[in-house]
Amino acid sequence: MAIITLTSDWGLKDYYIGAVKGAILRQLPEAQIVDISHLIPVFDLNQAAFIVRNFYRNFPEGSIHIIAINGEASIETPHTLVKHHGHFFIGADNGIFSLLFDEKPEQILELDVIQDSDYFIFPTRDVFVKVACHIASGKPIGELGHPKEKVLQRMAFQPVVQGDLIKGKVIHIDNYENVFVNITEALFNSVTKGRKFVITFRSPSYRINEVSKSYKDVNQGEMLALFSTSGYLEIAIRESKASSLLGLKMDQLVTVELE
Repeated sequence: MAIITLTSDWGLKDYYIGAVKGAILRQLPEAQIVDISHLIPVFDLNQAAFIVRNFYRNFPEGSIHIIAINGEASIETPHTLVKHHGHFFIGADNGIFSLLFDEKPEQILELDVIQDSDYFIFPTRDVFVKVACHIASGKPIGELGHPKEKVLQRMAFQPVVQGDLIKGKVIHIDNYENVFVNITEALFNSVTKGRKFVITFRSPSYRINEVSKSYKDVNQGEMLALFSTSGYLEIAIRESKASSLLGLKMDQLVTVELE
């Protein structure tokens, strides 16, 4: 049974989700459609990439992932199919694919699919669905377009290491208002090497000097830092809202300094 996931910035108010699901089921009635999120901030490729790169490996190989963020095609941003780690990703080559993977994708195709509609503003329904159903039916993907050497590069902000200091920034805030920072556990460990440290943000009064393993390592209402299943540093307040209470917003600076 084909698995097709949907990630978009459509919200939940309009008909877009239903139209896309209906188009899939008309072509492939046995398809298993999985909604990942339709609440990505509009046109926010960084947030979309964070969501997709942290869920797709949990699906079986062969799964097909439609990414409906700023999906209209142009000469600079053609519709594209990427195959990587046994998964298929469909979207516009607007920089999203460069944010998904830390290495060059295994296979890249610029799509050449004739859509059935005369409207060019709903490519997810009129192009991406046809591509997904073609793949799910076991047809050769080479029939869908021609190979590309690379995807459009969109550089994500990387943490900066300056001696005994790591400078990172907030890259995601989840529904619980836990705050994710673009400092990975691997980078953190390579710099700290077991030495004492302090994590600070906003002002020197906000300080955390240990990494917890669980939210329950602290008392209810207390602040903590831990590494999430995404591999990134997370700042949270047990059973409360870290983003609101600590004033932490997207792109704000977070530092780790060795003592």
